[in-house]
Amino acid sequence: MDNKRISEILEEIGDILEVEGKRSRFEVLAYRKAATTIETLQERAEDIYKKDGLDGLMELQGIGKGIAGGIAELIETGHMKKYDTLKKSFPVDFNTLTRIQGLGAKKVYRLYKELGIKSIEDLKKAVQEHRIMTLDGFGEKSELEIGKGLALLESNSGRMLLGRALPEAEKIIAQLRESGLAERAELAGSARRMRETVGDLDILVTTKNPEKMTDFFVSLKEIDRVILRGPTKTTVLLKIGINCDLRVVGTESFGAAMQYFVGNKDHNVKVREIAIKKGYKLNEYGLFDKKGKSIAAADEKDVYAKLGMQYMPPEMRENRGEIELSLKGKIPRLVELSDIKGDLHSHTDHSDGTYSIADMAAAAKRYGLSYLGITDHTKNERIANGMNDKQFVKHFDEIDKVNDRLDGIQLLKGAEIDILKDGSLDLERKTLEMMDYRLASVHTNLKMTRKEMTERVVKALSSGYVDIMGHPTDRLIGSRDPINMDLDKVFEAAHDNGVIMEIDSFPERLDLGDENIIRAKKHGLLFAIDSDSHSVDHFNVLKYGIGTARRGWLLKEDVINTLPVERLLKRFKKF
Repeated sequence: MDNKRISEILEEIGDILEVEGKRSRFEVLAYRKAATTIETLQERAEDIYKKDGLDGLMELQGIGKGIAGGIAELIETGHMKKYDTLKKSFPVDFNTLTRIQGLGAKKVYRLYKELGIKSIEDLKKAVQEHRIMTLDGFGEKSELEIGKGLALLESNSGRMLLGRALPEAEKIIAQLRESGLAERAELAGSARRMRETVGDLDILVTTKNPEKMTDFFVSLKEIDRVILRGPTKTTVLLKIGINCDLRVVGTESFGAAMQYFVGNKDHNVKVREIAIKKGYKLNEYGLFDKKGKSIAAADEKDVYAKLGMQYMPPEMRENRGEIELSLKGKIPRLVELSDIKGDLHSHTDHSDGTYSIADMAAAAKRYGLSYLGITDHTKNERIANGMNDKQFVKHFDEIDKVNDRLDGIQLLKGAEIDILKDGSLDLERKTLEMMDYRLASVHTNLKMTRKEMTERVVKALSSGYVDIMGHPTDRLIGSRDPINMDLDKVFEAAHDNGVIMEIDSFPERLDLGDENIIRAKKHGLLFAIDSDSHSVDHFNVLKYGIGTARRGWLLKEDVINTLPVERLLKRFKKF
């Protein structure tokens, strides 16, 4: 059983225990924290268990003997007694239904108790029949929002978050390379362009033995079943629920194949038009002259060069003007993961994180960062165990003490401050002035009118106490729309007040997204690429933020956390 499914079951147990109301809040939180731990592991929980047994699982943060035993049951039998027992009393698809905007576990349970809604199909029917609006506490507006949430969920049906699909692709590619059969194995398609969601995965390989290569591929443990098998293309369904194509190509045409299978349709059409105007023919096998002779095929850069074009990073190949820049030789050097010096958005067990301040610092250092901003939640975020002003004063004292013991990484004092409904900030000024910098986000009252939300955010950004706006549109990909506000007015206020826009790297957020990054850059804004980490395993998500930034054509100098800490702190110093 893969980590994702184990995590979903643990999360659902937490939901059921919450609505059951018989267990302590700590037990509910224990299952939810365990779910986060498993979902963000760099290795399979199954592999840990097979290697080190229950002791190996219990070494994971937040997983005690009871939960470890349940995970072991799932791995060994595919079932967990506690989960199966709870599901008999609560036969509801909490995992899917709680992805609908505005539906938490308690509301989902109420819909089940009063309307018998157990699944997405039941919910859809209830919305169509206008039964939800008859319930106290819901009404016509709530029903309309649920309907929008359903449409959003369906619009992403068949697509998977990059953050779930890419790690699986990387595992498969690593095994292909280690097999001794593949001369080259590379990711192509929308995943190589770092799109936030992907419909399938494409892997290109060169090999001297296509049949053995294909045999090896279809035998991998990540594969559920073979859909199509052929000499040059094999399609499989992966256990995570997405198709993967393995394309065997000749060494002599590998570059042309990469060009063909990486760019999106519009990019490729335009490149082929350029080839035709020059008297060439371009396809996945190569670039050919009028006599049919291949003049470039083995190397992707050569294909573009023969067309008079500068090589374009895969993330840019969306036909957004990159081709015109390429023809002029003006493709910029985009920001890279190695440019990032620190992370300015992280959470500890002082709010809703899983690990201590010291643990998070050590993990950030292992990841190669030289500074880490600790930004735990403020009191308005009760569900995230947010802290009040007095608690933050003690929290900052602990950060200072941990800092005194550290070598090779520096902790910065911050907070993820709630922007309240009236645009004020969720901490007193004297507390805000104790921080190295201030990151502010919208978390509540998400259904305000466009005018009200815009005024709310602009007021906060104009306060003089906000350095970074966290996950600016507050979207959750596939389950929650961006908040309704005039982004241009928000960007103008940010520019006027020196506020930086965050690119939250968490795969469910990737906020700002690529199109809004381009839009914000036109307003002259700078950006921070952050992990929003809640666990020591979360720093690896920074690669998704980098991919999104590159899709938005950002350069190193556009991103403030490419600065060394001394220069960064000068940038933030206000009080």
